Amino acid sequence: MIRKFLPLLALSTLVASTLLPLQAGAQNAPATASPSSYPTKPIRVIVPFPPGGGTDILARIVGTRVAEASKWTVVIDNKPGAGGTIGISEAVRQPANGYEMVMGQKDNLAVAPWLYKVNYDPSKDLTAVALVAESPLVIVTAASSPFRTMADVIAAAKAAPDTITYGSPGNGTTTHLVGEMFKLAAGIRINHVPYKGSNPAVIDTISGQVSMMVSSIPSAMSQVKAGKLRALAVTSAQRSPSLPDVPTIAESTSLKDFDVSSWYGLFMPANAPKDVVAAVNAAVNRQLALPEVREAIHAQGAEARPTTPQAFSTLVKTDFDKWKGIVAASGAKLE
Repeated sequence: MIRKFLPLLALSTLVASTLLPLQAGAQNAPATASPSSYPTKPIRVIVPFPPGGGTDILARIVGTRVAEASKWTVVIDNKPGAGGTIGISEAVRQPANGYEMVMGQKDNLAVAPWLYKVNYDPSKDLTAVALVAESPLVIVTAASSPFRTMADVIAAAKAAPDTITYGSPGNGTTTHLVGEMFKLAAGIRINHVPYKGSNPAVIDTISGQVSMMVSSIPSAMSQVKAGKLRALAVTSAQRSPSLPDVPTIAESTSLKDFDVSSWYGLFMPANAPKDVVAAVNAAVNRQLALPEVREAIHAQGAEARPTTPQAFSTLVKTDFDKWKGIVAASGAKLE
């Protein structure tokens, strides 16, 4: 499939321009950080997806604000591939010194381990630091598409099985699984097209290379606002405050129990210093409490969700256990 170059979404470019540079001459820090001196060098945040996607945008919003307020240097390092598992795999191999973090999400921590042979266990190899945001997913199609509702999609798929395609940011993502759950629940045959991140999937959806896309709201929001994508439905039980006019799948079809959302948060390698984890959590939560930060996150289709490391860790474990059964029931297979 020929990929056409398209500049990054306007907001992604704006946010990317705020990347804080690695300070030349920064001194090496001791093996573990002390909160009284932390940080003494730049903090790296691995983003396991390409620039411009929802995970990347949220990481940059929070990273920039924390850096500005705390006078820290935060460097975003995109490590995409394999549904986000490449970036997570790199993160768990890093020293637990407080200077290595990763922006994880439900996709690569609760879903992908049940589909991929990964070298990490999120409950053992990572320390939950700060929950940043939660968001339902959204199913979008090109503005020129004949589909105006999810009922249209179901009807077309039943009339011509295997002719409709849906894109996702990659195999093993929540978006991939939602597509599989939807086709099984609706009793239709549609085909998954995995991409290496959200941006190429968005581009091909706009151009009609794929019939539709299951996306995080942050990844699709700017093109929905620009009128290039049509939002067909959100995947949560309730409508999203960011897309109040977009119905839920339950509202627009006979699938009344359909309810899936995603979360995004910061992690450090296992056994990271507890006092440093607490310091970073506090720094993030201070920013998430500010109206302007909450609005910036809301503008991307997500909602800020400040909480404690302990509560975030419990959420991760609960979803990890829950999605084992969902993956098995969906019958999803990696292409």
